[in-house]
Amino acid sequence: MGDWWQRNIIEPGKLPLLLALTAFVVTFLVTRVITRMIRAGKGPFRNIETGAVHIHHVVPGVVLTVIGGFCAVAGGQHGFGAAVSAVVFGMGAGLVMDEFALIVHLDDVYWTEAGRKSVEVVVLTAALAGLFLLGFAPFGVNDLSDDDLQDRGSVISTVLVNFLFALIALAKGKARVAIFGMIVPFIALFGAIRLARPTSPWAKRFYRRRPRARAKAQLRAFHHDRRWAGPSRRLQDWIGGAPDVDRALERR
Repeated sequence: MGDWWQRNIIEPGKLPLLLALTAFVVTFLVTRVITRMIRAGKGPFRNIETGAVHIHHVVPGVVLTVIGGFCAVAGGQHGFGAAVSAVVFGMGAGLVMDEFALIVHLDDVYWTEAGRKSVEVVVLTAALAGLFLLGFAPFGVNDLSDDDLQDRGSVISTVLVNFLFALIALAKGKARVAIFGMIVPFIALFGAIRLARPTSPWAKRFYRRRPRARAKAQLRAFHHDRRWAGPSRRLQDWIGGAPDVDRALERR
């Protein structure tokens, strides 16, 4: 175990990344527990307010992210300072990403349906950081020998082809597949060859005069959403808490 830790974490300089990822996940989970307790009126925690202004936790998150980021740049990848900077950065990023939906909408949508976007982005960020920690490189170029690295044409072509697949998947309305596909090549290829989402730019451009393809894309999207929407919502509710019921819908 000690040899594995030294060879895979310490020597490649991945300890700060591991600490940042751990701090990121722990901070998000602790923050969600506290906010759910505040929402339920339990425990000693309360919202922080200055006069009529509610101080969202994205504010200290931004401060911690800036401090941790600049200290990490100045401190390098090794040493106690790098470890502390990574933890501070991870904590700040966890607080910021927990209110990602607020930043997007510029409104307090934390406990609304739109607030689910924060949970999705946090899970996606943690997964990508985990892949980097495991050694995956962007665009899928990893585990190359010295001879392979010297053949720059091969590396560049691999990057460009995989990036093209990721762009096609993104144009087909598959953002998550495109993001992960930039790291794992076959995921991007899988997203590029499958039918586009019916509301995607690809479908609007290429399925406009192909009613059969358009109908097939709509049917496939319907079955996919029906199959995965329920489990996805339950997982998000378990992680971040269920959103408030829309009062307008409640009265119907």
